[in-house]
This record gives sequence, structure tokens and C-alpha cells, in this order.
Amino acid sequence: MQHRPQLFYTTEPAPCPYLPNRMERKVLTDLSGPDAASLHDRLSQAGFRRSHTIAYAPVCVDCRACKPMRLPVALFRPSRTQQRIWKRHQDVKAAITAPIPTQEQFALFQAYQKSRHTDGDMAHMSWQDYADLISNTPVETIVIEFRTSADQLVCVSLVDVMSDGLSAVYTFYDPTTPAASWGTFSILWLLHLAKQRGHLHLYLGYYVPGSQKMAYKATFQPAEIFQGGHWTSLILSA
Repeated sequence: MQHRPQLFYTTEPAPCPYLPNRMERKVLTDLSGPDAASLHDRLSQAGFRRSHTIAYAPVCVDCRACKPMRLPVALFRPSRTQQRIWKRHQDVKAAITAPIPTQEQFALFQAYQKSRHTDGDMAHMSWQDYADLISNTPVETIVIEFRTSADQLVCVSLVDVMSDGLSAVYTFYDPTTPAASWGTFSILWLLHLAKQRGHLHLYLGYYVPGSQKMAYKATFQPAEIFQGGHWTSLILSA
């Protein structure tokens, strides 16, 4: 039986969501099919990310700012700030669920987008758009719901399960309590889950030096970035 060749496509230039006065381009390929899981693994390990049934990576002209990033689970050491955040939320209940969208999630998603990303495409997503974001996946995907002791939904993480780790696809949270640091807590929780399951890595998407939106990722150490065709330690400049 012959396998069809994997086809890759390049998008038209569009304004960069991370750095001002720059344009982005992406290379895309379809993940759907019987080999979706293994293809997703290979591409993720080469710096690609998943959105719906598509894997993508930046191929911007004259810019290499986006660095695919992952955390070696066994080597991770939380900072003092991260330790405090972890201890502060020990009463939070986390439930692993199937990738099935709910209206409760969608209400939190809308509040997050309106507060944090009013100028982004996701701020205008309909219920069906959101449902596709959560459920339209060709690989093993889980949803983590974080709730307070009063059963209030405060954070949701969409996560892919890979052969060598977990991949944090998208996280959104209650924007009215910024001091709670739900985004940081969700990563710490995923690191804990990955360690429990014996996974090697937690993939965090792209780290973009100079982007305020992505600066928080550098606080998780040690970390690795994919550049020059291989994963290497992230060295932060003084």
C-alpha cells in the first residue's frame, strides 16, 4: 500500500501577533488520517504546533524570533514565586475531562478574550468556533478544568497527549483575579501531571523574546528551545 506524500502549504503574510511592525507567515500541513498521532509527535518534536486538524510552524521572512519551547519534566525546579503560587492554590480542584465544550467554559473563554485579547481574532469567536477549538482534534486531547472550593470554574487548559509528553495547546482563565496567576498555576499543574505519568516533556508553544505576552514562559527553568534543527537549552541574557 502506497502512502501519499505529506503536503505542506505556506500562508500569505499577516500582521505578527507578538511583535510590532512585523509580518508572519506559517507553514501548514493536515494532521487528519490514520497516522495522525505519530505525525503529530514527529512534527511537535520538530517545533510544530497543533490547531484543530492542522500542524503549523512559523516561516517568517527575515525573522526567527519565535522559538518552540518545552520543559524537561524531571529537571524542572520551581522558582520561589512559583512555589508560592502552587501552595496558594492547594484547595483548587482539577478535573481531567474529554474535549467536549460546555457553555460554562465558553462564558469564561469570552470573558478572558474580551479582557486580554480584544484585538485578536479569537475575541470574535462564536460558540461553534469555540466548540471546534476544543473538540476538532485528530489526536488524543484532554481538557483540564480548574475550580475553586466554591466550585467556580477559573481556568481551562486544552492539552494534547503525545508519546513523549504533554502539549499545552491553549489555556484561558478568570481575568478578574490577575493576582491569582492562574496561567502559571496551570503550567505547574501540568508539570505535576506529566511527572506523575512519567512523561519527559511539557511543550509550551512558542517563546518570543521581546514579546510581553510571552515573557512569562522564560520564568520556567530549565527550558529548551528548538533551533538549528535540534533542541537546546534556553540561555537567558543577563
